[in-house]
Amino acid sequence: MLTKKQKNLLIYINEKLKNEGVSPSYDEMRESLQLKSKSGIHRLISALEERGFVKRLAHKARALEVVKLPENAGVKDLYNNFTPSVISGGLDKKIIPTNDKKNYIPVVGKIAAGLPIEAIEDNSENIPYPPNLGNKNDEFYGLKVEGDSMINAGINDGDTVIIKKTNSAENGKIVVALIDDHEATLKRLRKKTNSIALESANPNYETRIFNPERVKIQGVLVSLYRNF
Repeated sequence: MLTKKQKNLLIYINEKLKNEGVSPSYDEMRESLQLKSKSGIHRLISALEERGFVKRLAHKARALEVVKLPENAGVKDLYNNFTPSVISGGLDKKIIPTNDKKNYIPVVGKIAAGLPIEAIEDNSENIPYPPNLGNKNDEFYGLKVEGDSMINAGINDGDTVIIKKTNSAENGKIVVALIDDHEATLKRLRKKTNSIALESANPNYETRIFNPERVKIQGVLVSLYRNF
């Protein structure tokens, strides 16, 4: 499954090839996705190549071939009762189902509990509202966990974490952190004087240190949902 940015870039490349017979330049891709630097385009293309959607043509500068398109390319959201928002694009819209806000929480994507990746749009299910979660006037959303970097905090690969939408968090809280407006990850927040540390709960993963302006808090972990 592709992230929103990966999908948009793939469709843009395919349209450019279809209409003009040549793949777009990195600057054109950057402008199309409104990214600040070409490094983000490099990461997106590498991800598309790893997933088998594009292929770089040998001995040709910036030449790309679209191998396949996602099955849901151009398909609108399946659900009309709520508007999900991908973490990598910011949770700036209402994400709780308007017709059943008190009883269900939407699962709006996947989140890496490992090396940071973009959150992946996957608004395919709702989960029951857990008891004693807190103020139902707050906004909550669910994310499926991929990876094992938070296992010592009791968060396993395949779990669904329930996140309270907020742009701030206390030191030591487990948060959804957006890095460079591009990569989202689930980590424990450690605030330093002039930096922010995103800490794993697995000794196999290193703590990552960032300048504060590179990290945006998208929510705080409040509960966990697990199927057996």
